Amino acid sequence: MLEPPVQALLDASVKAAQHRCMTAFDDWRARSPYYDETHEALAQSVRRFVTREIAPHIDRWEAEGELPRELHKKAADAGILGLRYPERYGGHSEGFDNFHSLVVTEELAAVGAGGLGASLMTHGIGLPPILALGSEELKQRVTPPVLAGEKIIALGITEAGGGSDVANLKTTAVRDGDHYVVNGGKMFITSGMRADWLTCAVRTGGPGAAGISLLLIDMASPGVERTRLDKMGWRCSDTAAIHFSDVRVPAENLIGTENGGFIGIMRNFNSERLGMAMGCCAYARVAMAEAAEWARQRETFGKPLVGHQSIRIKLADMERQIEATQAWVDLCAWQVKTGKDRPADFAMLKVQATRMLEAVAREAAQVLGGASYITGSKVERIYREVRVNAIGGGSEEIMLDLAGRQLFGGGR
Repeated sequence: MLEPPVQALLDASVKAAQHRCMTAFDDWRARSPYYDETHEALAQSVRRFVTREIAPHIDRWEAEGELPRELHKKAADAGILGLRYPERYGGHSEGFDNFHSLVVTEELAAVGAGGLGASLMTHGIGLPPILALGSEELKQRVTPPVLAGEKIIALGITEAGGGSDVANLKTTAVRDGDHYVVNGGKMFITSGMRADWLTCAVRTGGPGAAGISLLLIDMASPGVERTRLDKMGWRCSDTAAIHFSDVRVPAENLIGTENGGFIGIMRNFNSERLGMAMGCCAYARVAMAEAAEWARQRETFGKPLVGHQSIRIKLADMERQIEATQAWVDLCAWQVKTGKDRPADFAMLKVQATRMLEAVAREAAQVLGGASYITGSKVERIYREVRVNAIGGGSEEIMLDLAGRQLFGGGR
């Protein structure tokens, strides 16, 4: 328990940092060639939603270990869930580009809880394979209720024994008449406890990538078992281990062609990694803002912390790393928008962003000192969430090897 004066100082710095980090958000966008008044208008709209519907409750949701389902409905009504999804399925795509999506990521980060974006926006990884590869009947059946916040969809790729080795997943789906019978399991599934549907990678053919399919599994089906996983971070995002025991899935829930699911998985990863990189920039800005405000208010040796050269150097170096990474994020987003992107860039960008967040979170904690080790600051929470960014969506080692093979060859 912190001494009352220190706790009061921390509370004051948190409140001030909330204002300052939002001002910083506006400032960097205003100086960027990629953002205009439409992006700023969206930022203001999402910010009002966060202030009204999320900020007052986020600490409780972190303690409870999940988001309330009604938050999805509220986010849908606010136009957040459907952003950049086809109008015919209940989305809002006219006049929006991928930089608008980055704006949403930025504004959701203001509360300093990484699990919020991961869980509230879980359809961002669960729905795209259906829209890209699924039948029209499947799109019509699944997409509207998800974008309306009535149903939650998650993505099931990772397995306990495989991790990033997606091509060798073990969960099987055997055709039996008009159904597939699924056996196996998935691990570390975001929104896995609350999900109504799971876009699931299964093995329908032989070994390797050529034998993988995607199935939409109704999570209320007999034979589906879920176990909640406790975690270091992302605590308001429910995470599950899922086991399938002779789960019967209608054949019309096949997403794309049988044994043609690997391409759907791979094309999903690039957008996921870009989104994660943007999240790293956003949370690094939150941590830096809180550290900067603490440095202005906290006095040591007769002057504010920011009066010490070593602290100013830390803050400036944090800003340097954030700005450099944000520039790469925006460049990659522009390359996607203009059709000039390449997978290796997303792999390297993710490593750059996660290592940047780790460095900034560490230095922010150093500035706060002992206060960063006590729950109540955003820096403490963000510091705990560094590892999930470095591992999820492809570990640093896998990402660099992927980039190396694509750029220089020499691997299989």
